[in-house]
Amino acid sequence: MVSSPSVGRVLLSLSALVSSAGAFLADWNETHIYNPRWPPHAKFHNGQTMSMGVALAVATLYYTWRTVPSSQRRESLFTAAVFGSIYFISALSAILYPDSKGMDPEFGEGFVQAGPFSACVLMNWVGYWMEIRRLRAEKIH
Repeated sequence: MVSSPSVGRVLLSLSALVSSAGAFLADWNETHIYNPRWPPHAKFHNGQTMSMGVALAVATLYYTWRTVPSSQRRESLFTAAVFGSIYFISALSAILYPDSKGMDPEFGEGFVQAGPFSACVLMNWVGYWMEIRRLRAEKIH
């Protein structure tokens, strides 16, 4: 794959940055990890989720930026978009579980994560689409 940055690859990378750093920025505080009301097992799963965000980000970046023959570029980018979307799709689906809420009552109401998480899924697939279009245009010229 070409090593030069493009808008599509930057979008895929930006989504990876959000999934890796975003959870730590949002959760490493009194609302999650340092919430005295949370039992240790809930904190365990929060840590699992944060680590999964990092792991999926690494996979997304690898498939976005790795060097592959031109015949494998599309598949590599598709894989990057899938890995980049998994964290956000699973987070969006979490609201569907019994008694699940987007926030603990002492910190607010609603599912404020829905917008940013949906935007990140969209960012992955727009990035993939833009990159595929760019690669097709390169082939023509």
